[in-house]
Amino acid sequence: MTNVKKMNVIDTIESNYMPYSMSVIVSRALPEIDGLKPSHRKLLYTMYKMGLLKGQKTKSANIVGQTMRLNPHGDMAIYQTMVRLARGNESLLHPYVESKGNFGKCYSRDMAFAAPRYTEAKLDKICEEFFSEIGKNTVNFIPNYDNTMDEPTLLPTTFPNILVNPNLGIAVGMASNICSFNLKEICDATIGLIEDENINLMDSLKAPDFSTGGEIIYNEKVMEKIYEEGKGTFYLRGRYTYDCDNRCIDILEIPYTTNAETIIDQITDLVKSGKIKDITDVRDETDKNGLKITIDIKKSTDVEQLMRKIFKYTKLQDSFSCNFNILVGGYPKVLGVRSILLEWIAFRMGCVKKGLQFDYGRKLEKLHLLKGLEKILLDLDRAVQIVRDTKKDKEVIPNLMKGFEVDAVQAEFIAEIKLRNFNQEYIFGKIKDIKDLEKELEALDKTLKSDKKIKRMIVKQLLDVSKKYGKPRKTKITKETHIEEICYEDLIENYDLKLFLTKEGYLKKISMISLRGNNEQKLKDGDGILQEIEANNKSEILLFSNQHKVYKKKVYEIEDCKSSSLGDYLKNLLGLSEDEKIIYMVATADYSGYMLFFFQNGKCAKNPLSSYKTKTNRTQLLNAYADSEELVTLMEIKEDLELVAISSKNKVLIFNTDQIEVKTTRKSQGVGVLICQRGSTLTEIKTLTEVQYKKLDDYRDHIPAVGTSLKKKDK
Repeated sequence: MTNVKKMNVIDTIESNYMPYSMSVIVSRALPEIDGLKPSHRKLLYTMYKMGLLKGQKTKSANIVGQTMRLNPHGDMAIYQTMVRLARGNESLLHPYVESKGNFGKCYSRDMAFAAPRYTEAKLDKICEEFFSEIGKNTVNFIPNYDNTMDEPTLLPTTFPNILVNPNLGIAVGMASNICSFNLKEICDATIGLIEDENINLMDSLKAPDFSTGGEIIYNEKVMEKIYEEGKGTFYLRGRYTYDCDNRCIDILEIPYTTNAETIIDQITDLVKSGKIKDITDVRDETDKNGLKITIDIKKSTDVEQLMRKIFKYTKLQDSFSCNFNILVGGYPKVLGVRSILLEWIAFRMGCVKKGLQFDYGRKLEKLHLLKGLEKILLDLDRAVQIVRDTKKDKEVIPNLMKGFEVDAVQAEFIAEIKLRNFNQEYIFGKIKDIKDLEKELEALDKTLKSDKKIKRMIVKQLLDVSKKYGKPRKTKITKETHIEEICYEDLIENYDLKLFLTKEGYLKKISMISLRGNNEQKLKDGDGILQEIEANNKSEILLFSNQHKVYKKKVYEIEDCKSSSLGDYLKNLLGLSEDEKIIYMVATADYSGYMLFFFQNGKCAKNPLSSYKTKTNRTQLLNAYADSEELVTLMEIKEDLELVAISSKNKVLIFNTDQIEVKTTRKSQGVGVLICQRGSTLTEIKTLTEVQYKKLDDYRDHIPAVGTSLKKKDK
């Protein structure tokens, strides 16, 4: 029987998963201070070694094949990397690869790139800034995966490439999402930081900039957080023009985070669902001139209002969540823009120093050789004689060293001079550079010892880069305060209608257009209209029940019906209890006016309608009115008016509601209106139009009052 070895799960994870995680983080997903991931760097370095910085374009398949010597992850993975870096794809503000052929478009989901055998590429001119110092020991080199060649660990970029092009990386347990900034602004900001680390970056670095253009909705606090902490979310939106002659909207720029097909699909869904009724057609008219989404609209359409709806409910306005997680010295760090630029300045100073040290060493070697050559200038015949008299080849160098007191390197250099060049003119022409070399070495030494001079060199390089490659901003900056917000209700169609409440608890919502010429309402046998009010589709309806509750509904939440329909049964619609029924309804758009509650004891509670308004969309409110007395009637009034109160003993009082004190609490028992004596109660409230008294003044009085007995002539 085979013995099964037991393994601890935690130990297995530590020994297998952790190394994998670190490999993904350090060697694949996160960009380093030069702004490149390993896959980018391997591709660009391979193209450089192929002579594609100055030479002609070659087939992409050739580049992919050569890159596999450094990157073993597969040909399609390499090609997809190259596609994104290519000018034709338009993903980057400053593409690294000059392309020919179909490389797809970053703003299109369906426009696929051609196979590598059909496309051609070379390095873009900006890559000169990556490789101009690569041969001066400015960066470290390591062996590739099979130890057949060396590759750089970083590229000595002469500008902060890490912030000039966007970068997205998903590692294990962490991710990175870096937005792009305008090259000229980045160079200006870096120069400012070199001169003063405490400058306000926002003075020179206005906001992110994207290759697809659009607008950035600018929030100063969010941008400050991104600049200082490296995290934060801002919003991008597309840009459009309106063609009034053809009644169409042309979307010409979209957010970097989305694509044209998604936006078209979302607009189509809005039209199909009836949320937008002003659009007659939407289509993709993208051509060689660039992106173009055309929306045909109806003649009476409010273009700005329509676009606000599209921005709100489609990806034409989208968010970009920044997470500036980069590798610094092999360790992942989340840094703000300021910290990243300071890290880049330190990295760049290291590169410049190494480059200067390389130049210093080369010039020192040359000076050393020329110093040896200078020693034979006065006795060339002797040098020739030493070589001629030496019998063995291996003794030439020792004999020259002994004869002129030079070291082995100098002697080797002298021995390699051709016989025809053993003349004063040639040798004098060589050694006349000694003084210039000494001056240059002295200058290099001073520069190496002065950080100030090195920073001055970096500033000069940044100014040159800005001048050569700087472009105007593509993404427009729009302040958040200039953006009009839109809510879901803006999608709702508004129209006039009537609401009918029946005694049996049915609610009918019928548009005015449906009511034209058809005023007869279908009701259940024995049912009747309790209340009929006019409203519009965006009003809010308050439904008061006999159990001191009020139910709130948006009118547009209630389905339209026809006169021939019974309507919605409120017990089902509102979830009323068995013995609960709706006794009154109010439709309001702004909660203006008052609610009057008259009780049998002759009192009236006057509550502002706004007391039923809530900050949250609550659908039910308890204690809508007082429950200590029997309710006689309730009514809504927009402004004060005269009413008629009638008691059970035919006492009549005409009063103005402006005499009733307004109560702020909904459960208020109210103030006295009709004084009820000897067992009488308030039985009815009418408006002046509902009574036909001969002399109204006979019944008018200030509240509270007993009222006047109804006169025979008015009975």
